[in-house]
Amino acid sequence: MRGHDWINSTLPDELILEIFRRFDSKPTRDACSLVCRRWLSLERLSRTTLRIGASSSPDVFISLLARRFLHITSVHIDERLPVFLPSPSPPSRRRRERESSSVSSRKPRGSADKRRSEEERLEPSSLSDAGLTALASGFPQLESLSLIWCSNISSQGLISLAEKCISLKSLDLQGCYIGDQGLAAVGKICKQLEELNLRFCEGLTDAGLIDVAAGCGRSLKSLGVAASAKITDLSMEAVGNHCKFLETLSLDSEYIHDRGLLAVAQGCTLLKTLKLQCVNVTDAALIAVGTLCSSLEVLALYSFQQFTDKGMRAVGKGCKSLKDLTLSDCYFVSCKGLEAVAHGCKELTRLEINGCHNIGTLGLEAIGRSCPHLSELALLYCQRISNSALHEIGRGCKSLQVLHLVDCSSIGDDAICRIAEGCPNLKKLHIRRCYEVGDKGIVAVGQHCKSLAELSLQFCDRVGDEALIAVGEGCSLQRLNVSGCHQIGDAGIIAIARGCPKLTHLDVSVLQNMGDMAMEEVGEGCPNLKEIVLSHCHKITDTGLNHLVGNCKALETCHMVYCPRITSSGVATVVSGCPNIRKVLIEKWKVTDRTTRRAGNIISYLCIDL
Repeated sequence: MRGHDWINSTLPDELILEIFRRFDSKPTRDACSLVCRRWLSLERLSRTTLRIGASSSPDVFISLLARRFLHITSVHIDERLPVFLPSPSPPSRRRRERESSSVSSRKPRGSADKRRSEEERLEPSSLSDAGLTALASGFPQLESLSLIWCSNISSQGLISLAEKCISLKSLDLQGCYIGDQGLAAVGKICKQLEELNLRFCEGLTDAGLIDVAAGCGRSLKSLGVAASAKITDLSMEAVGNHCKFLETLSLDSEYIHDRGLLAVAQGCTLLKTLKLQCVNVTDAALIAVGTLCSSLEVLALYSFQQFTDKGMRAVGKGCKSLKDLTLSDCYFVSCKGLEAVAHGCKELTRLEINGCHNIGTLGLEAIGRSCPHLSELALLYCQRISNSALHEIGRGCKSLQVLHLVDCSSIGDDAICRIAEGCPNLKKLHIRRCYEVGDKGIVAVGQHCKSLAELSLQFCDRVGDEALIAVGEGCSLQRLNVSGCHQIGDAGIIAIARGCPKLTHLDVSVLQNMGDMAMEEVGEGCPNLKEIVLSHCHKITDTGLNHLVGNCKALETCHMVYCPRITSSGVATVVSGCPNIRKVLIEKWKVTDRTTRRAGNIISYLCIDL
């Protein structure tokens, strides 16, 4: 019967709750909560996760949330970014009349008062110990808590949290200035703790971490420490002694030496992920890791100036399960070290080499010959790696899906052609400032890599319209970045617009030969476009923006600084014509007062008055 509420009269609460739990999309859940009061109440009961940004009164906000959502087990609070509170709604007619009648009795506010009120409206306060106590009281079933850069909480708040949330399994305190007493309480009470992030917790010393290691040693599986000057080898020895089941360790410290890492390698033999940025650690520690941690799957070494091929040989010999290797600024690791890894770690699926100036063509050729499961390769600032290295990758790594090339001056079209021919499953290709790559290589990609979804060709001067025409005919891109490719004009972008209807992100900044014709085609052919960057495009005018906005109703972000032929009218067109617009980057003088009143909260300016 039309108009009859069959759902609410037939389905019990338990079944509706189960339906809500199966929704992965937050907007879908929010839409369901607006249907009726019953659904609103049930949707609140089904929520298990809350994500909270900066707010003007976080303590009060937490208390309100605790009363509305009763089954929360995971809370994420991130105060790194300030929040801009919405402008108050215009007063009603009766209120305006009442205010106008008493305006003569008011004292005018000075510019200092206005500035102070504006600052109060824009600058949020931080979560305090009282708010953390309210959070613990309101969500006693809490299992996961992230407090990112909550600078006002202390050990006292952490103690109350530990006392009330004894089921806590994951705790992220990145950037929080908490002390040893609070961390000791967590170690003493929260015996189920599995994940602990202490990055940039400058108030901690060895004492706090030792207490956690001793108290949660049986359960702790993941630990992160960075930029904590008072955490030294003593802490790592405690971790090695107590945390026998540790699987993930991330260390970024100049105060940890071989002694600490040796203790971890000896005691945490189940380690699977190890990320190190410790300038005072040498080959001795890496040899111990390679010898004792045979389950290691992820290894990332950053800024090591004391590691050599000796350590890499131990890794290649002992870590047969290694799948992910990152070498960043490891100046004394050479091709021989990479060859040792290639010969011993045949299950490798991801490799990143960043600024390792002694690694050249021979090392990467060994990877191509010995690691057939490689699916992601990133070469950044590798001047000594030439085309023949990628020839071997194309010949031996048929599963390659992601390739990043940045400032690799010896890699050109021949290498890209071999990758395209040998790796037909390529999905992401990002190339930046590789000046030997031109149309020939990218045409081959368009002809052979039919699954390509993301293409970035930043500042590749030799790439022109011919390359994009081939890509538009052969691939269905979702993301394209051709910033700084000066030879690309309307023809190339038109081909993409006609051949890639699923395009959601487009960066065509600094294209001097592209104009309104391309914008018209993008508007007609790419209705799902969410982000476009038009900065430094001198030929695009308000007319082009009109065509773009006419059909791209899903547009959320538009950057158009230094576009001399775009005026305030074009800015107003974007703001008024895109219902989902969230950010517009433009020069301040192109924004009228009317546009500011209408959408001031989504407009970002290139230059801000000081």
